[in-house]
Amino acid sequence: MTNLSQNTPQMRLDFESLPTAAITLSAAQITQAVELSSKIKNSSQQWQIYIHALALCAFEEWLAERANSLTINRERCTTFQPVLAKAIAAVANLYVGKFKVCLISTGSLTDDQIYLPQAVVDLPEYIPHFYVWVEVLEEEDAALISGFLSYQQLREYQKKVNLQSTEDWNYQIPASWFENNADRLLLYLRCLEPETIALPSKNENTQILSTIQNDLLALLPQLQSPGTELWQVLTWEQGKVVLTHPELLNWIDNLQQQTHTSLVSDSLKDLLKLLTEPALNVGRWLWDELDELAEEFSWRLLPSLTPTAAMRSATEEFPAIINELQQRGLEIPPIARGAYQDFLLTAIPLRLYAVTWHLLAESEPNLWTLLLILGTASHTALPAHLKLRVSDQTGVLVERGINPQQGDSYLFTRVVGNWDEKFLVSVTLTDGVEVNLPPFTFSFRR
Repeated sequence: MTNLSQNTPQMRLDFESLPTAAITLSAAQITQAVELSSKIKNSSQQWQIYIHALALCAFEEWLAERANSLTINRERCTTFQPVLAKAIAAVANLYVGKFKVCLISTGSLTDDQIYLPQAVVDLPEYIPHFYVWVEVLEEEDAALISGFLSYQQLREYQKKVNLQSTEDWNYQIPASWFENNADRLLLYLRCLEPETIALPSKNENTQILSTIQNDLLALLPQLQSPGTELWQVLTWEQGKVVLTHPELLNWIDNLQQQTHTSLVSDSLKDLLKLLTEPALNVGRWLWDELDELAEEFSWRLLPSLTPTAAMRSATEEFPAIINELQQRGLEIPPIARGAYQDFLLTAIPLRLYAVTWHLLAESEPNLWTLLLILGTASHTALPAHLKLRVSDQTGVLVERGINPQQGDSYLFTRVVGNWDEKFLVSVTLTDGVEVNLPPFTFSFRR
């Protein structure tokens, strides 16, 4: 969707004069736009983000000059989130007070058709109360707030003319649909309540993602070329799921920058599982509790790490393993709690111990850690070619294999994440046989 109103960048004709309402862009604003766009490697997307950044600067200045009591919140603005800025050709999710605003940039004073990205018209995550048309005259270092259109008005026009999207996921609408008295926008922003322009609610699309995940496994790797757009590979039904999952957009961005450190298929498969499958809450282990999912998968809580005289059966080896890891320099606090699960991989009985605790760091108080120890339930050496893989939503974090010469009895690894992070653990053999366990998450909620 590299669409800057499909008029990138048209030259202003000689007979066009710069309106008195034009906003002159300062050198600092232009530098800021250059710095923002320079983070993007693809040249056409770089230009798109540059123009959008100029439009944002101009809109902020226009608003400050005319209504300095209105505050702008950029925190969720797509322009400052590179993967969204590249995927959505607009300045979406900008807030003015309680109103959601979307800036649509064009490059000529003679435009009579405006292109709205389908994402900001059809996806509740990005639909604004107001679309604001900003003409960016890059060569003149100026911009003009040319009009605005409420979402409600757009819907009325859309129904009246049965507006259909284009093949590249845009709506082409007449510029005349925009009200050209931009000062009325200020009046609405000051006096209206956001509820007067009803916005659609977000849809729960996890189920849809589950349904199409096999399609995405086949299609998303085809976006490897930075010049390939989502609409060239996906249907809109598939695309809207991707556009509402920034994790998938991040995965595509990493693919195009070739920063995936493992097999592309593994990292995508793991990400889709993390996004669609329920997770075990290991935070409840600290309360000596298992959640329903852990019980369903037959996880068993272990005693605290302080040795007791009553240790029996499978739990007898756990303190010994922990003691060995501590002797290797791994610090495991007494508050840590563990559980284990036995499972089969091609009839091989395996046992996974998981140990967790909350990291008490003043600088980052919301960190938790997960220590994983993979062995056999029969206390024998692990089979050759066995690998333990741990992924999060950014990709494969670690993959451990055994050393056949040493005849390892255990594989272990440790990962650290924020409270909103999940980890997926996979155990594989080289012939493609694999077991995925439910993702792990951490919350103190009971």
